[in-house]
Amino acid sequence: MEQPVTVGRAGRSFGEEPEVLEALVDASLTARVTLDEHGTVTGWNAGAERLLGYSAGQLTGRRAADLLAEPIPVRGGLPTLAGLPRWNGDVALRHRDGRKLTVRILAHHRPPGADAAAWLIVSALTDRQPPAGLDESLVSWSFAQSPCCAQAIYDTRLRLRRANADMERSVALTEEEMRGLRVSEISDLDAGLRAERSMARVLRTGEPEYQENYLRASGEDHEHAWSVFISALRDHEGTIQGVCLSAHDMTEQFWARKRLQLIVEAGRRIGSTLDVTRTAQELADVTVPVLADFVSVDLLAALDDAPEPPVPVVPADGPLLLRRAALRSVTPGAPESVVAVGAVDSYPPGSMPFESLRTGRPALREVTDPAFTAWLARDPARAARVRGFGIHSVMAVPLAARGTTLGVAFFVRHHNQDAFQHDDLVLAGELAARAAVSIDNARRYTRERATAVTLQRSLLPQRLPRQAAVEVASRYLPAGPHAGVGGDWFDVIPLSGARVALVVGDVVGHGLVASATMGRLRTAVRTLADIDLPCDELLTHLDDLVGRLSKEEESDTEGRHAGSAETSSDVGATCLYAVYDPVTRRCCFAAAGHPVPAVVSPDGIVDLVGLPAAPPLGVSGLPYEATEVVLPEGSLLALYTNGLVETPDRDLDTGVHRLREALARPAASLDALCDTVLTDLLPQRPADDVALLIARTRALDARQVATWAVPADPSAVAQTRKDVVEQLGRWGLSDAVFVTELVVSELVTNAIRHAEPPVQLRLIHDSTLICEVSDGGNTAPHLRRARTYDEGGRGLLLVAQLTERWGTRQSAAGKTIWAEQTLTPV
Repeated sequence: MEQPVTVGRAGRSFGEEPEVLEALVDASLTARVTLDEHGTVTGWNAGAERLLGYSAGQLTGRRAADLLAEPIPVRGGLPTLAGLPRWNGDVALRHRDGRKLTVRILAHHRPPGADAAAWLIVSALTDRQPPAGLDESLVSWSFAQSPCCAQAIYDTRLRLRRANADMERSVALTEEEMRGLRVSEISDLDAGLRAERSMARVLRTGEPEYQENYLRASGEDHEHAWSVFISALRDHEGTIQGVCLSAHDMTEQFWARKRLQLIVEAGRRIGSTLDVTRTAQELADVTVPVLADFVSVDLLAALDDAPEPPVPVVPADGPLLLRRAALRSVTPGAPESVVAVGAVDSYPPGSMPFESLRTGRPALREVTDPAFTAWLARDPARAARVRGFGIHSVMAVPLAARGTTLGVAFFVRHHNQDAFQHDDLVLAGELAARAAVSIDNARRYTRERATAVTLQRSLLPQRLPRQAAVEVASRYLPAGPHAGVGGDWFDVIPLSGARVALVVGDVVGHGLVASATMGRLRTAVRTLADIDLPCDELLTHLDDLVGRLSKEEESDTEGRHAGSAETSSDVGATCLYAVYDPVTRRCCFAAAGHPVPAVVSPDGIVDLVGLPAAPPLGVSGLPYEATEVVLPEGSLLALYTNGLVETPDRDLDTGVHRLREALARPAASLDALCDTVLTDLLPQRPADDVALLIARTRALDARQVATWAVPADPSAVAQTRKDVVEQLGRWGLSDAVFVTELVVSELVTNAIRHAEPPVQLRLIHDSTLICEVSDGGNTAPHLRRARTYDEGGRGLLLVAQLTERWGTRQSAAGKTIWAEQTLTPV
């Protein structure tokens, strides 16, 4: 069997020489007997022979019960003890010469299957023990020389009577020098007074007390953690005759526990956000004052615009540029710092930050270290701080994660007189490593989020088009860093007939996918609006598109996650589409699961437009309904996404109420009104994306619109041209007569020849000149290439060439063909 090995303080091993141990203990001082499970003697040593007079040869193989002078007083004898692991007591045995001996024995029952005997029975031979006087000496020596704790004994007047060597060392006084003094007189500290009060309670109650003290022993340069036990000392009658104070030095365990608590606290606090500066500050906050009196976190300035993956940024022989990201000090205002937060400082070769980052290893220095003093000699400002605050110990720990060097953390002690130790350096390295991963995560997230925000802003309109129907102002706010970039969007789309479309939408989810989906939907809305679809029909087509996008995304996700349960990839969106006509002052609304718009009348009354409830896009596949209202000139339309009115701490109804209050306030301009709304409704960092579009309606004067009913007779074309020329003259647009005559002639002729009555001509004079011809037919015209000898077929081609744009739109009564021309000479 392998022998156990015990290692002492000096590292020397014991137990490898069993014969030395046997010679030392003298086995004959104990009677040792072994028995099997049946109570048969299997072993008999010299001590047993000396006790009972039998030799080993005489008793081996015999029943041990034959030696009993009286039965063992345990339920019928030895065989009944088989279930006990151990038994001790007095047993009456018969000596070989017939004498009856009362012997105190200890019997160990070994588990079944062990290689040794089933029972080991031992009994000390009292006639061969040292004299009793030695016991008192051993007790006295053990108290005085105990190496495990500092002990002191006090009488009932709380005056010291005895103190061991450890107590003498802990207070730097001898027992003789302390004898007769109280605890508060031996240690003139709060801990001494607390201990004395506890001793008084122990004398009164007899109950022991426990304390933990943290104080500096006399003559030592560092503090100790003490675990103090105070207990009563009683005589044989139970009367308290004094108290014993035992103090265990738990400094190593205390600091190990503190370091573990600091690591746990750092794991909880560092990296709570995806903000680089906040994460750096969390590292500084968690380490002051527990580990250091002053901490600064500096990040490489070269990382501000570093590409991905980053290039090496630590110069080989030049100065190192670091940007101060965070600092913390036990002194208010952190006057120890030479560099302000956000500023960049240069560190030359040989300085602690430079060498720590160059080698990639943490460094610990005393201020008397030659390398440190050489650095300070070249930096008078830092040298003055070191002298002024009494800085005596510093550590520089590099911040690196995923192969990227990020910066360095600098730890300083001046208020705490204990110098940094190697354990402190290891702890600082562990904390810096955790912080570096969080800082790198935040840096990568910040870069990716900036890319996503740039993408999203590029998909939104950069400049809202000027048109006659409305005056507009808009705002877009991306969500805070926790939510990520979303898919909110808005748009202003000029339509034919001086009309304008106002759009606000919100794609479900956040991130690049939501932004890309938003771009696709915005493009689709513009395309559908360009063909002049009615509001409800446009949303129906958009609903079909979102449904197809969802199926495509689901198919792609299933391909990427084959065999995985993570296949949820729904694409959803809400949208509000409105078309305002400045000629009729009518506004058509249609919504798909979107918050209803607000209308502010010219007299300041705010109302919500009542729209039919409808599901979001891509959900139902059912047609949508439109609502039409007449708006007085100068009305305000407010279109927005739910991020404006819904927040984690506010419900929808409360948000809408606050929106109505904000819209009712007078504002100098629409831009000022947008700012007022955002300030009143949103925190500094909104939890969701916000899009806001406010439009003030205009109305075209009746003198800017001319309308004629055209008879369904080709001869009416000439009179129509004459009427148009006269109207252009009244408007002062003589330069537009030639083109307008040609456009009117072509469009009216086509309507009379190829369409159905009634035929109507309308001219709209605004910043442009719009010519509209309506008829009762449903067939839309189209451009075609005329052959060389064709007499017709070139009319629409000429219209397209001579006007800015042209098109057609359907209505319930037929169609309208329109052409728009600029009012500059062609």
